[in-house]
Amino acid sequence: MLLVLRTIFVVIYSILVCVFGCVWCLFSPRNPRHVATFGHLFGRLSGVFGVKVELRKPPEAAHYGNAIYIANHQNNYDMITAAKIVQPTTVTVGKKSLLWVPFFGLLYWLTGNLLIDRDNRSKAHSTISQLVDQFKKKRISFWMFPEGTRSRGRGLLPFKTGAFHAAVAAGVPIIPIVVSNTHGKINLNRLKNGLVIVEMLPPVDTSGYTTQSVRKLATHCRELMMEKLEALNAEVEAREKSGKL
Repeated sequence: MLLVLRTIFVVIYSILVCVFGCVWCLFSPRNPRHVATFGHLFGRLSGVFGVKVELRKPPEAAHYGNAIYIANHQNNYDMITAAKIVQPTTVTVGKKSLLWVPFFGLLYWLTGNLLIDRDNRSKAHSTISQLVDQFKKKRISFWMFPEGTRSRGRGLLPFKTGAFHAAVAAGVPIIPIVVSNTHGKINLNRLKNGLVIVEMLPPVDTSGYTTQSVRKLATHCRELMMEKLEALNAEVEAREKSGKL
C-alpha cells in the first residue's frame, strides 16, 4: 500500500514540477540557474522515499568559480540525493535520449543542460570543445558522471576521461562529489529507508596536468572518491546500527 501511495505522489509531483518548470523556463530559456532550482525540487522527494539525506560541503563552496563537478552515478535515486547539492549555474551533461523522456526531457533541455550523442566519438570530442567555449564566455560549471553509466551496486566503476580533458583544456578545477551507497537500500514499502550522505570534496587543481596526463588526473580523482565512498559507507552503517541518524 505504501508503495502505491508513494508512486502516485511521486508521479503527480514530478509531472507538476516538469510542467511548471517548462512554463517558468520559457521566460528565460536555457538559463543555467534553473538546473539547481529544479534539481533541489526533485531532491525534496527524498523525504517521500523515507530517506534522510545529509549534505556536506566546504564553507566556501558558494564562492567557487567555473569548475567541473564529478559524482558517482549509482541509479535513478541520484535524482533525490545528488541533486540536492547541485550548485547554482551548474548544468549537467547527459545523453541525447533524455530529451524523449515524457515531461522531464523538455525540462532537462530548457533548464540549460547539455545533451550529447555518446555513440558518436566525433560529436563527443565536439562536446568537449563546447564546454571549453562555455567556460570562456560566462560563469558556468558542468556536472558530469565520469563512470559513464549507472554502477547499480558494482562499486565505483572505471572513469572515462572526457570530464578531465575538458577541465585541463579550460584550466578549471575538478570538484568531486561522493554519494554513499543507495543500491538495494530503498524499499518503497518500508516507511524509513535510512541515511544517505552526499559530500563535496575540496577542488582538485588541474593546472599541473596536460592533455597527455589526463588519465593520471582521472585516476587521482577516482582514488580520492573511492576512499571517501568507503568512509561514508562505513559511517552510515555505524550510525544506522546505533540509531544516531
